[in-house]
Amino acid sequence: MIRYRKQIIGLFVVLAVLSGFSIFNLRFSFDFEQFFPTGDKDLEFFRDFIKDFETDDNYMLIAVKRDSGVFNQPFLEQFHDLSLRTRQLPYVVESQSLTMFSYPIKMPFGITTIPAIHIDDVSRYASDSARLLNDERFVQSLISKDAKTLVIFMKTINSIQLDQAREHMQALNDLMSEYDFEQYHYLGRPYFQTELVDMQIREITVSALVSAILVAFILFWIFRRPIGVFIAITSIGLGMLLFLGLLAALGRELNAMSALYPVLMIIVGTSDVVHIMSKYIDELQRGKEKKAAIWITIKEIGLATLLTSITTAIGFSSLIASRILPIREFGFNAALGVMVAYITVILFTTAALSFFRADQLIKFGKGHAFWQNAMNSTYHFTLNNKRSIIWGTFITLVIFAVGISRINTNYNIIGNMPIGKKITEDFKFFEAQLTGFRPMEFAIYAQGDHEADDFAVLQQIDSLENHLRKIPAIQGVTSITAIYKSINQMMNNNRQEAYRLPESETQFERYHKFANQTPKMGVNILMSKDHKKARISTRVQDLGADTLKQLGVNLDHWITENIDSNIVSVRRTGTGLIIDKNAEYVRESLLKGLGMAILIVSLLMALLFRNMYMLIIALIPNMIPLILAGALLGFLGIELEAGVAIVFAIVFGIAVDDTIHFLSKFKLARSQGLDLEEAIHTTFLETGKAICLTTIILFFGFLVMLFSIHPPSVTIGLLISATLISALISDLLLIPILMRWLLK
Repeated sequence: MIRYRKQIIGLFVVLAVLSGFSIFNLRFSFDFEQFFPTGDKDLEFFRDFIKDFETDDNYMLIAVKRDSGVFNQPFLEQFHDLSLRTRQLPYVVESQSLTMFSYPIKMPFGITTIPAIHIDDVSRYASDSARLLNDERFVQSLISKDAKTLVIFMKTINSIQLDQAREHMQALNDLMSEYDFEQYHYLGRPYFQTELVDMQIREITVSALVSAILVAFILFWIFRRPIGVFIAITSIGLGMLLFLGLLAALGRELNAMSALYPVLMIIVGTSDVVHIMSKYIDELQRGKEKKAAIWITIKEIGLATLLTSITTAIGFSSLIASRILPIREFGFNAALGVMVAYITVILFTTAALSFFRADQLIKFGKGHAFWQNAMNSTYHFTLNNKRSIIWGTFITLVIFAVGISRINTNYNIIGNMPIGKKITEDFKFFEAQLTGFRPMEFAIYAQGDHEADDFAVLQQIDSLENHLRKIPAIQGVTSITAIYKSINQMMNNNRQEAYRLPESETQFERYHKFANQTPKMGVNILMSKDHKKARISTRVQDLGADTLKQLGVNLDHWITENIDSNIVSVRRTGTGLIIDKNAEYVRESLLKGLGMAILIVSLLMALLFRNMYMLIIALIPNMIPLILAGALLGFLGIELEAGVAIVFAIVFGIAVDDTIHFLSKFKLARSQGLDLEEAIHTTFLETGKAICLTTIILFFGFLVMLFSIHPPSVTIGLLISATLISALISDLLLIPILMRWLLK
């Protein structure tokens, strides 16, 4: 190693330069489709369904609010001008608002129209307002119940991409800057894409910067020598740079989970660096030459660190079992990052260390004695308080079990929105004042010889629509029936009470010739070209996945009891339903992935220690942090959703590291002829300090995520920090007791 140290450092300099150039090619993405569970039958049905229709998220909404009411001529003139100009925005297919809508009326000599809002006739504002606020087509869709908000509905191209979304939002923001509206809010796919990708970039930048500063302070506290701190920080930063450069070179996109990468790379790299540097310094203190010290460090700590890196990578790899693409990619990328960090430390760090003496790397003083005394005291505590530790563990597990019993998966979208940002306030506004964001679709299939626009089929659709309107959480109900209700209203002098299906099939048949001439209410396609399929589109409030699942079950039961299956077949679908199914798959893949990870790690430990008792000693302490993570979810009322689920993989992957270091040192001490108690005592004195220091670094490293504006990231940071402390306590207190019990 020392012979080729200059070449190794030179190689890493070249790799760093290449990574620096490559990193500018990193791509970011955010798409709700990423969170669709692959292989799901409802997903396949939805994709087949929308082949005949449009997707349910190809829209952009602008809600403009005036606190004293929208029926004000200057306001309406500005709003109407904006409505017309939105048609010219990039990637907008069609635009609609109430100032652009007209009611059709049947006259003796033909059909005419009257505007929904007579902008130029102030005397008609009261009657216009009364009519619109009693029209189920528009209330909460294009006008709020309090008549203080009007909405512009823009239909965008299907599956708009990030670059297109950025162009659209830039043009929209430029347009809005030309008006002086009191308040306006956005909702729609282009807005989500641009804002959430910007959040990812901000999260990565801030987490990397804050983590680096924090780790620098901790490393200075440990080593208190500029050279030692410089080597450690350079090694950690180099590992992260190489990792991001590798992701760019492989064409990997950074998604919603990518904000965790800087934190993970920094703290995993720091853990490896501290173990390597601590062992090298210890060997130099024992009088070893630099060459010998490096060799012993690589032989003893390098092997243990390799095993910890593999087990950490396995923990992350357990996420590959998930059906959710961002989680799978996070698992793969994080596992790759762990191995990049290890290779960097074992080659670059050891090569750099070989140039310096111990006193150049660390300042010896009271700190060394403090750790010796602390580890000695901990050793004697485990020796003299065996019964108290066992009972304490048992009582703790009982309390944890209570917490686990309270876990729920009733997560909602608002819980994933960035804290303190306009997009979150906009989302809340639409939820409170208008139809909200979550789509709920109903696929209608005409049975037998029926077609989707037959009178009997429309009666069945109307029956379901009427039931949906009785449910407060469901808004914006739209279907093909709106066309025939509008024609019926037109034929009856536009009376409000005439907005219903015609009373007889004979009357309905007379309306067929008008159906193709009357504009559809809204811009969504409501019936397939072959007239065999139709859809009911709705918006449902963000009540939570489990609550909505029960609502769906109740709806399915009502449909079975009240809809004639000989005329139509009805099935719930839509992006909202599919995303909510993630709650079920999170639990399924979590247990499957963790089970596989535990099995693989067990096999590795069995090969390493070749002792069944040592395997039991290794696994028991690492189950406690997992149980604690589950208990915290229950006690703190945190919903188990896709993002939070990765906590368990991270906790297991990292927590087992300290156990491996502890048991590896114990095994080495036993092989040197020490008896059981001497080996345990030696392990405390030589390895205890390193695992305490690395846990402290990990604890504060993950607490950096409290600076995040992404709620799941805050939750992940809090949970992991707490559980890693529990992992350290379990290792230091339980492992010695298990050793004395099983290895007599």
